[in-house]
Amino acid sequence: MMKRGFEIVSRYQDQGLSLPYRTTQQAAGYDFECAEDFTLPSIWRHDLLHAFKRLWQKTPLTTAELAAGQHDLKPWLVPTGIKAYMEPGEVLILANRSSNPLKHNLILPNGVGVIDADYYNNEKNEGEIFVQLVNVGLSDVVIKQGQRIAQGIFMPYYLADDEQAPQQERQGGFGSSDRK
Repeated sequence: MMKRGFEIVSRYQDQGLSLPYRTTQQAAGYDFECAEDFTLPSIWRHDLLHAFKRLWQKTPLTTAELAAGQHDLKPWLVPTGIKAYMEPGEVLILANRSSNPLKHNLILPNGVGVIDADYYNNEKNEGEIFVQLVNVGLSDVVIKQGQRIAQGIFMPYYLADDEQAPQQERQGGFGSSDRK
């Protein structure tokens, strides 16, 4: 009888990954580690700086310049190699570690990540949890395999009284329920 917990996804089974863990007796969050060495580029790249210069000069950006500058600001999906299972009516909330902005200049651009129960074992990516990160530092950051990058907290959630229950079932992985 599985209630809630973590498993390693198939592609990382033999990579020596650790399941998320709490580091102190009163910790609410389970620490997630990076599944592989990962270089997170700084947002302060040539295209973004070029766009800032043009904006500062009050010169309109071309569509290509705008797209290139926006690309430098895009978050990266850092793999954990972990999937989470939980009961209906529960959610796993991913939060940044407090040391990430202070020590590594890493932020979660969406504030928190929401991992729904039906994300587990989805067909697209087996339910692997990725952490969205942005590097606001001036240089690239190398995240080493096993480095703690986020924390997850299991929580119950409540439904509105007169909700019309959705009929849609999850069809994919990360961001699959975004409306087009």
